[in-house]
Amino acid sequence: MSVTNKQDQSFLEIIWDFFCSLKLAITTLILLALTSIIGTVVQQGKPAQEYIQEYGERVYRVFVALDFVDMYHSWWFLTLLNIFAINLICCSIKRLPRILKLVKHPVLTPDEKHYRRFANRDEFTVPVAVDRAGDRLAVFMRKHFAAPVVTARDGRTHLFAQKMAWARFGVYVVHLSILIIFAGAIIGSVWGYKAYVNIAEGTSTDKVWPRDSQNPIAIGFEVRCDNFEVTYYPGTRRPKEFTSDLVVLEGGREVLKKTIEVNDPLSYRGLTFYQSSYGPAGEPVFKLTVTERSSGRKLKFEAQRGEHIALPDGSSFAVSDYTDSYKSFGPAIQMHLNDKTGKHGNAFVVFQRFPEFDAQRGGAYSFAVDSFEQQFYTGLQVAKDPGVWVVWTGCFLLVAGCFSAFFLSHRRIWLTIEPAGDGSLVRVAGNAHRNQPAFEIFFEDFKSRLKEELTGRQTPESSPLPAVEANT
Repeated sequence: MSVTNKQDQSFLEIIWDFFCSLKLAITTLILLALTSIIGTVVQQGKPAQEYIQEYGERVYRVFVALDFVDMYHSWWFLTLLNIFAINLICCSIKRLPRILKLVKHPVLTPDEKHYRRFANRDEFTVPVAVDRAGDRLAVFMRKHFAAPVVTARDGRTHLFAQKMAWARFGVYVVHLSILIIFAGAIIGSVWGYKAYVNIAEGTSTDKVWPRDSQNPIAIGFEVRCDNFEVTYYPGTRRPKEFTSDLVVLEGGREVLKKTIEVNDPLSYRGLTFYQSSYGPAGEPVFKLTVTERSSGRKLKFEAQRGEHIALPDGSSFAVSDYTDSYKSFGPAIQMHLNDKTGKHGNAFVVFQRFPEFDAQRGGAYSFAVDSFEQQFYTGLQVAKDPGVWVVWTGCFLLVAGCFSAFFLSHRRIWLTIEPAGDGSLVRVAGNAHRNQPAFEIFFEDFKSRLKEELTGRQTPESSPLPAVEANT
């Protein structure tokens, strides 16, 4: 566009051309890609202490100023998305009418100038009258390509046929799908939330806590944790797998049960509960066998850490500490005896795997650890995303649109028959908006078959017509 033409444009026309620009689309996509890399490298929504510990306080202040810690909700990232969405809408509005006209109102009576526009064209004469040639070619096109539109004008017969015209709209389906995905993300951001909740075994809750607020959100039903289990890698305390048995209750009635694990959540009434973490809930309960040396009598006790348990002779014992793994000896407890006056004795260690070990210590009683039961809480991440099905719909349309845009081709063929001496002059041209090399092969075979149909002579290069449906 010349400088003069630009000066003649109104302000609205300049704005319109700006948002219809391909350069704007490319620039916005590059910026979105670069900022998304930042959002991937810098973890989002973590507590301030974690950022300070990893990057330092000065860098953390820069991250906060640039909204890098919550980038996908920042004003500048949302602005980029809005610009990209407006760009898609404007480009579609500007170009779609031309495509609609091309598909719905094709050229049905082409002139000689129209034929010269195409690289795939030919013309030849045949000793057949125009009327007979037109009838035979209509049958031929219906059989070998598509049903033609036949138009007679000024002594000429024009035939036009096309296949997969809707492939032209694949790019607009892609545009629409991206806008639908954006709409789903906005719906989830405005009306959805991400929260967490810790539920101890045997307890239930009807509230969850959003990560950016201290005010709980009522979910309208209860979730109970009946059991939590964790398994470890052999010889270590590294968790291999942990699962939670969850029950959903409505008005005190159980309506859903599921055992969840990492990547296998529970979903109910628009909320999804993901297995996220776990931890101890309260003190463990130790089950001990106490043997009275004088009589050999064995006594069973249950004790918690710090609890003093009376023995038959008036003394008592207490568990002061415990560990899941004591060096290479496995679970162990540290305990002590109190005499009848309550005076503490020396601490000693009892190993669960070696029940006879404490017998070597001496004294009136020996101790063995039968088991200890630690109650856990399950840490659940809770997500409400009412826009998730909108996003999935957009993703489905995106795949369909990309397939149509890249692998399917709109193919058109024109034929014109006009009188030429004792016979007819036949002009033929074809066009495909995708996969031109494959269409050239198809068109050459089509021409050969066409000449054979009108002249009755088989051309040496003729062969069965290949089906050209998609890019290869």
